[in-house]
Amino acid sequence: MENGGSVVSQPSPDGYEEDVITKETGTSETEPSETEMAKAETSKPEPCDAEPKKAKQKTANGRRRRRRRRHRHNDNFSRFATYFPRVLRQIHKGMSLSRDSVNILDSFVKDMFERIAEEAGRLARNNKRRTITHEDIEAAVRLLLPGDLCKYAINAATKSLIGYHTCR
Repeated sequence: MENGGSVVSQPSPDGYEEDVITKETGTSETEPSETEMAKAETSKPEPCDAEPKKAKQKTANGRRRRRRRRHRHNDNFSRFATYFPRVLRQIHKGMSLSRDSVNILDSFVKDMFERIAEEAGRLARNNKRRTITHEDIEAAVRLLLPGDLCKYAINAATKSLIGYHTCR
């Protein structure tokens, strides 16, 4: 393998050359040294499949502005979560809602909406109509909600209908 202190590589049986081993260090020339390994550990490259970083745009004043990401909604219904803090602010100014409570309220409102819509659809079908009217919705609310809650809901709905018709 050695000829007068020089290193000679021998081909392996599969046709590829073997790693060359030096006599002095006993390490392979293809293996990185300890200092190269330390450098590689401290500065790890970003993965190749990662998207390139977006440049931040500067405004007229020289400040950087972040781009907003657009969120996609997968469900058929819109979320009512944006309205809960507004209503709570009208009633109790200093209070706020946790994320879990907003999710519970949101699922509750969606569930009640579906129940009222189903019942109003049944009432319209029983009366041989294809259109759900405000009377069908009012009757569905009376059937589904108990006692005082039903009265308050119908009063609020009547008030909002009056306000809608006066603005038109």
